[in-house]
Amino acid sequence: MTDHRDERMGPGTYLTPEEAKEFHKLFMTSFIGFTAVAIVAHVLAWTWRPWLPGPDGYAAVADKVQVAQTALGAFLA
Repeated sequence: MTDHRDERMGPGTYLTPEEAKEFHKLFMTSFIGFTAVAIVAHVLAWTWRPWLPGPDGYAAVADKVQVAQTALGAFLA
C-alpha cells in the first residue's frame, strides 16, 4: 500500500494541489458572481426606493407614492 499523504496540501486536507486549484477557481467564480448580483440588486433597490432621505426628507417619497397610486389606479380602472 502506497502512502499518498506527501502530495496532499497541508495537514488534515484531502485535496491534491490540482483539486485545490480547481476548488479555488470555482469558489472565486461563484463569489464574484454572487457579489455582482448583490451589487446590481442594491443599485436597483436604491433607484426604486432610496433608504436615505433626500433634502425634503421622507415627504418627497410620500408624494411619489401618491403619484404612483393615482397612475396605477387610472391604469387598472
